[in-house]
Amino acid sequence: MSPSPSPSAMPDPAAAWSVLLEPRFVRLWFGTTASGLATWALPFVLGLAVLEGSLDAVGLGVVLATRTVGFLAAVPLAGVLADRYARRPVVLASGLAAAAATPLIALGLGTSVLLMAVAAAVAGAGQGACRPAFQALTAEVVDPDRRQTANAAITLAVRVSTLLGPTLAALFALLTSVQTVLLGIAALWLLAALLPPAGGAAPTVAGPRPGVVREFADGFVEARRHPWFGAGLAALTAVVFTGYSVTGVALPLVSRDVYGSEVVLAAAATGYTVGALLGALLVARWRPSSPGWWAMAGLGVYALAPLALLLTPHPAFVVAAYVVAGVGIEVFNVPWFTAIQREVEPRLLARVSSVDFLFSYGLAPVGLALIAPAILTFGLTPVLAVCAVVCLAAPALACLVPSTRRFARAV
Repeated sequence: MSPSPSPSAMPDPAAAWSVLLEPRFVRLWFGTTASGLATWALPFVLGLAVLEGSLDAVGLGVVLATRTVGFLAAVPLAGVLADRYARRPVVLASGLAAAAATPLIALGLGTSVLLMAVAAAVAGAGQGACRPAFQALTAEVVDPDRRQTANAAITLAVRVSTLLGPTLAALFALLTSVQTVLLGIAALWLLAALLPPAGGAAPTVAGPRPGVVREFADGFVEARRHPWFGAGLAALTAVVFTGYSVTGVALPLVSRDVYGSEVVLAAAATGYTVGALLGALLVARWRPSSPGWWAMAGLGVYALAPLALLLTPHPAFVVAAYVVAGVGIEVFNVPWFTAIQREVEPRLLARVSSVDFLFSYGLAPVGLALIAPAILTFGLTPVLAVCAVVCLAAPALACLVPSTRRFARAV
């Protein structure tokens, strides 16, 4: 494995941006964008089905829950398969699985919640399987000096997807039907499966392979070799568990009960996405000498979200807090993904990425499930205060690990 670049050996900005003109990366970018649009559009389309009466609220909860179960079950398995059999076939298989399952969701709409739930589990598995495979494929398609720019371009696509996915889904649902939009989502998954380019060849292993569980455990062993990864993942998990739960549960409550409408909720969510877009543009070419510390500072900025809801200032300040939080999350995300691609042994990259997704975003539903009872038990103010402290303290504690400063073992 090549050594980490020194802070003085920064890539030429023009050369870094040239990755956006590489045909192989462009194909990868469009593939990830298609998967992002499909991922973010599906829950919104199912919500439209509730509004039109073809699905009730209980059915919606069941379908979304099975989708999440499929996602969580597929992430660790996909990490093993992507390292074992190469990354491109896993992207192809996961995209095709989601593409095949989504029309079955449309078929079950209004007739069988069971069919929808089973199909949603398969679609969720396809979504979860493509995440670590895409992460590892990016490292194969893009050379090290241009990966940060490439990761910023990919995260831009993700943020645009979160902004446009629900809007486009609603527009097409008005023009056609929910079933037709679901078929369009299946087409997006087909593009996600077919567009990305081939990466490296599958590794050759002498003798019999260990089992899937053992191979996934090897990913944990590799992750433990990088203290900065463990510290950063713990901080990210804490922020997602508390801060993201605040946004999902407390923000709608405060918007309704304190500000009297859903306008603050919509404006804050939009502001967060706009901030994330600005943050991705910033880190596309910014190369600080201590990227890990800056990343942790960006992650800690999410404390502004629960703090703003706690203080209930003018709505403009709440929206501004979410804009700044959005900038900060990408100041963390892009260097984080780039460091994993640079520092982790290539043959274990998909598995370590699976560990990342499994703990950070995999535990997010648990936080969402617990925060509402916590608010009912202890009150909104103490819960928001605790969440703000956790969002600030967890990244600060991660900075105490020496290798966190540069997201590299060599400090």
